[in-house]
Amino acid sequence: MSDPCIAEFNQRVAKIEKARSKGYGFEAEGTLGRSHYTRRRASGYRVGFPFLRPGMSLLLGGTILKAIFLVNLGNAAYETRVERLLEGQGFDRIGGWLMQADPVTKQVSSLISNFATMLG
Repeated sequence: MSDPCIAEFNQRVAKIEKARSKGYGFEAEGTLGRSHYTRRRASGYRVGFPFLRPGMSLLLGGTILKAIFLVNLGNAAYETRVERLLEGQGFDRIGGWLMQADPVTKQVSSLISNFATMLG
């Protein structure tokens, strides 16, 4: 005399336990559940250059750093320090070449100085 409702319940419990053993979990509709973090995205194969984003970040950070130095030191003092680096040996020349004020650095430094005067 087994109850059909109990048999159906036991089947559902067995199905849930089987899914749990595979790593699935309960997920309500429209929520971020376990599968959101473990499932592979179907966005397709992404072709690109893995060094492009870090390279652009490094370039942007270097430009902002040079612009901050240019604002703090002033144009004349910055240029004399860069010239002194260019007259040096080995890595000093490379540093002088990298630290030369290009048009983008000058534009960013003028934006920073305008923003600084605006603040106080």
